[in-house]
Amino acid sequence: MSQLKREHDSRIRVYVLVDEAYMAEVDAEDIERAVAETVRTNDISAAEVVVTITDDETIHALNLEYREVDAATDVLSFPAVLPDDAGTQDLILPPEVVDEVGVHLGDVVIAFPYAQRQALQYGNSVAAELRLLAVHGTLHLLGYDHNSPPEQDLMWAAQNAVLAIFGDQELSDRSYDA
Repeated sequence: MSQLKREHDSRIRVYVLVDEAYMAEVDAEDIERAVAETVRTNDISAAEVVVTITDDETIHALNLEYREVDAATDVLSFPAVLPDDAGTQDLILPPEVVDEVGVHLGDVVIAFPYAQRQALQYGNSVAAELRLLAVHGTLHLLGYDHNSPPEQDLMWAAQNAVLAIFGDQELSDRSYDA
């Protein structure tokens, strides 16, 4: 597995881990930039995110273990801070919460083969699909969700704002399973 770590604004750190099988097909710096822009556009000045690009089997096992869903998926997010039992977490993590947990927001895991299939299905490049999934996963780390139409509207707007920086407008306009 290859790793890339770059620092942005000296306080935003993104680690991109890519399984050997996909190293030639993944632009880790592009994914790192998408994650950093997502953090920056949400007014968080210090953050650390780990993104792992792996296979369908690995993400299937994680999805089964942590979500009890017996299937592969495109992206999973593992926030460092989970919503409380009442589900009352603010949309964006407040600065004092970020200070409490340090700067580690969490981990994002993307299944490369799944992303490839999805890119073909939606008529995107694989690079654009990976950016979308990296942004989507990072927004989940920041507390966004898409379980209701109002939540989805907010999340899609945030995704589109970041993706527009890369020329990927309107990639969010699709339906996801919650």
